[in-house]
Amino acid sequence: MTASLSALPALSLDSIGFFGRSYDEYLRLFALDAAALSRRRILDVAAGPASFAAEASRRGLDVTAVDPLYGCTPAALRAHIQLDYARMFARMRAQPGLFRFERFCSFAEAEADRTAAAQGFLTDYDAHFVHGRYVGGALPRLPFATATYDLVLCGHLLFLHQRQFDFAFHLAACRELLRVARQEVRIHPLCGPDGQRYPAMDELLDALRADGVEGEERPAGQEFFRGANTVLVLRPVSAGICGERG
Repeated sequence: MTASLSALPALSLDSIGFFGRSYDEYLRLFALDAAALSRRRILDVAAGPASFAAEASRRGLDVTAVDPLYGCTPAALRAHIQLDYARMFARMRAQPGLFRFERFCSFAEAEADRTAAAQGFLTDYDAHFVHGRYVGGALPRLPFATATYDLVLCGHLLFLHQRQFDFAFHLAACRELLRVARQEVRIHPLCGPDGQRYPAMDELLDALRADGVEGEERPAGQEFFRGANTVLVLRPVSAGICGERG
């Protein structure tokens, strides 16, 4: 009999790893319509070594990626990838009950897919960091002007790392994502390392609603980590939400 999530230990996430995913996985995780992306300027926040910006750019899309480690040399980023990928997949294999094998048939397949994404990132980063495709920066203060991007994505950072970030940070981060967005913000996943929905989500949505923001939880197109099956869609319903925050 499969154990319930509440009976399983949480995934060990004592630090924020440099870990990334592919363009196709982004489409599923953020429940994105690929055809609609061509009409939008996109920002990928806390992008890590994801190949989304690289693959999207080859498709003619306008994507900028931002991460605290951008600005490091490709060799330094490669070292981060090697260490963090080995650490993360060791932790995954130690907690197999926290994962669903649907899109990926095994940890080996998932690791191969994400390693390929990281290699694609490194190649593109080496060629296009100087062109501004990759920008160094971190929440809760992003180095972009207000309402610069149509769609802002933030994956595997906020609610997954509840030990590192408190409610005040989560609220400030969401407000900052909304500040740089003209149309929409999407955040995934909405669960913590135990696979349970972020316990202060309703409080967070109430605070954003008071700012004039509509929030909606939608099904994601993939659930590899158990409980990571939804995406939060935030939309500013008035121009005032895009103003600077104190």
